[in-house]
Amino acid sequence: MDGAQRDATADGARQDAALCVAQVACDHPAPIDAICADLGDRALDLVCLFISPQADFHALTNAAIGRFGEADVLACTTAGELGRDGYEDGQIIAVGYPSDLFSVVSYVIDGLDTLDEQTVIDELIQRRLALTRQAPEMTSEFVFLMVDGLSMREENLTAMLAAGLGPMPLFGGSSGDGTSFRQTYLSRNGAVVQNAALVALVRSRCRAKVFSLDHLVPTETRMVVTRAKLDQRLVSQINGAPAAAEYARLLGKDPTQLDPFIFAAHPVVVRLGDSHHVRAIRQVTEDGELIFFSAIDEGMVLTLADHTDIAGHLRRELDALEREGAPQHILGCDCILRKIEAGQTQKTRELSQILRDKRVIGFNTYGEQIGALHVNQTFTGVAIYPPEDEDR
Repeated sequence: MDGAQRDATADGARQDAALCVAQVACDHPAPIDAICADLGDRALDLVCLFISPQADFHALTNAAIGRFGEADVLACTTAGELGRDGYEDGQIIAVGYPSDLFSVVSYVIDGLDTLDEQTVIDELIQRRLALTRQAPEMTSEFVFLMVDGLSMREENLTAMLAAGLGPMPLFGGSSGDGTSFRQTYLSRNGAVVQNAALVALVRSRCRAKVFSLDHLVPTETRMVVTRAKLDQRLVSQINGAPAAAEYARLLGKDPTQLDPFIFAAHPVVVRLGDSHHVRAIRQVTEDGELIFFSAIDEGMVLTLADHTDIAGHLRRELDALEREGAPQHILGCDCILRKIEAGQTQKTRELSQILRDKRVIGFNTYGEQIGALHVNQTFTGVAIYPPEDEDR
């Protein structure tokens, strides 16, 4: 069966589900029609579309205008999709937030390289207050963020947003372009943007838990960034030597071997407070410099990290989310480097089974956001539990 023949998932037809979910292949002859049919006639407050870069993003988002009633439609390109078969490619994932369970305020933050901090904070506070007035009876809340994955501005943005979040937990993902790293797109209600972010403030009758996890353990091997260009996330020297050559030396490899598979297998982390966070390497330049997915600075101490079993770790962590009842859905942002590692270690099938078992939907990213942080090589998301009145 080819991709165009694959039907949308039946999850969206369930009238008792917390979220409505649909999926079609990007070569479906009428993808938005199929998604609309599968999501059913339930009134929605928000629809999120996670769209493979193999699809025509502009045509799809234009076709979605006005097709979901009064719902805002947020969309982004991906580095892969988390769908009914776990890790997937070439798919369009649709997630609908029913109006009887969710109230959402969404907006665009444009021009990420020229943001005024106070303006960003003030707008977020105003939107939060408006949502509280709009849905005072809904006591569970979170913020979902989608950011241009090639903007190199995620850290700056999340730090600003954190100042206006109050108690609302934030998570999100950076839009992708497969493994091409050429261009990514975002859209709100058909208006396509780049160098921008989409913010969805959500209140719900469903209990929701925001989380972030990774399976990495720091080693004793450390290195110091001795020359870098902050605005480009580019490191030219490590330990006073050419960056790519020194990183390869510490791994015992030839610099010509460096590629995304090596970067996924040998991540580096930085210590922030009592925890470590990945500063993932995206690519090596022709001049032997290293470009990172996250902010990097001269004097930063990087530590090589080892992997624990990615599949076992994921299952244990998602099992832990079920201690007070199983989520109906998990909306996840999973780093492209985890997907690459899964392929390298022949864990793709096992991880996909876990994602299916745990009802995970979402997309692979160029980075993830949790609270005030932009991180890499994590699985970050929100678990959505049954409506609170059903729990009692």
